[in-house]
Amino acid sequence: MDFYEVVNKRRSIRGYKPDAVPEDALRRIGEAVRTAPTACNRQPYQILLVRNPEKRAALAKVYPQKWLAQAPVIAVVVGCESEAWKRLEGNTIIDVDAAIAMEHFMLAATAEGLGTCWICAFRREEADKALGLDPKYKTVAMSPLGYAAAEPGPFDRKPLDELFKVVD
Repeated sequence: MDFYEVVNKRRSIRGYKPDAVPEDALRRIGEAVRTAPTACNRQPYQILLVRNPEKRAALAKVYPQKWLAQAPVIAVVVGCESEAWKRLEGNTIIDVDAAIAMEHFMLAATAEGLGTCWICAFRREEADKALGLDPKYKTVAMSPLGYAAAEPGPFDRKPLDELFKVVD
């Protein structure tokens, strides 16, 4: 699948088959994540692939949609503010760096024929606790990872000229 096909094929999947995700696919996805750019190349994040049923069930409790628990893997991107680059005003860009890594994750998963769905509407402290995170890390986003239970439908997007402008 070429890059533009991957970008156009990626959808938010909200239903998963229980089929396991192949180890070689996980490795290739991990390599794609490793290449994600971060400010000053600090890479202040980790993506945790949660396959343990008890931990997946605990994570599913911090997000109200039942389809999260259907996936055989829940990917969680966590960030470390103390390792992240800081803007001139002093605040970190941990969410930006983690989001870039998660987008690489999602595009690579799509290239592998797997589904994902960006989730950030969850109870963060409970997610951190469910994962037993080192206190220096905080959960930024989650995504189920697995094979879609059904083919996703088409999606609507704003017209290109509303989103993409050349300023001369």
